[in-house]
Amino acid sequence: MSAKTIDAHIESHVFGDIEVLRDIRFDVSHNEIVAVVGPSGCGKTTLLNLLSGALTPTRGHVAREGPTRTVYQQDGLLPWLTVADNINLGLRHISDSREKLAVLETALAMIGMETFRDHYPYQLSGGMRQRAELARSLVSPAPILLMDEPFSALDYMTRVRMRQELARLLHDMPRTVVLVTHDIEEAAQLADRIVLLSRRPTTVLDQFTVRVARPRHVTQPEVVATVARLLALLNLDSPSAPDAADGRRIPLTAS
Repeated sequence: MSAKTIDAHIESHVFGDIEVLRDIRFDVSHNEIVAVVGPSGCGKTTLLNLLSGALTPTRGHVAREGPTRTVYQQDGLLPWLTVADNINLGLRHISDSREKLAVLETALAMIGMETFRDHYPYQLSGGMRQRAELARSLVSPAPILLMDEPFSALDYMTRVRMRQELARLLHDMPRTVVLVTHDIEEAAQLADRIVLLSRRPTTVLDQFTVRVARPRHVTQPEVVATVARLLALLNLDSPSAPDAADGRRIPLTAS
């Protein structure tokens, strides 16, 4: 594996008197996609904010090789700007107007939204807004892309299409990616490595590599097998599944 783009050891992170994260060692290699899966409220978004530098760990360190861009559950498009103008925000590093226009046209074609360039966000579907958001993130020079459940607000069929779109875009424009998700199918389809978090105080329960090349289809045997493995680790493969090795069940939603 190539050199690390993110290298973190979060000994502890505390909000008030609540310890959210404990002894998390987290590294991501150049152009690797790592999915982070865990129960609601365990601190996945907090971990992402620590990796981005928006937060500083109470104890520990986070090192990054380059700037980050974050894609959230709800797109961050500016409502008073058109699709083209929103994507242009990611092109501010390009001073030559002809070069900027060429990259913009490529980005619009890449997401299949050439005819929507002059539309405003309110005129677009949720999936189209997220495609524009992805294009804006991918045309920026930031080598690290942090994604906080970017497709969770979409219906299932749109999520599947968006996962396929993201896989294609990352194949064409590689980035180092950390993807926080509740969707284990999404993790299995997109990630090179999956990190499974416990309940609070959150630590890493398990992690493993998905040993099949990207992009993948959700019906590939390796993807289906990875989903089954995740279900077993999450104690969701059968009603009578045994508890995790540390004695804690780790449901995906908080009780």
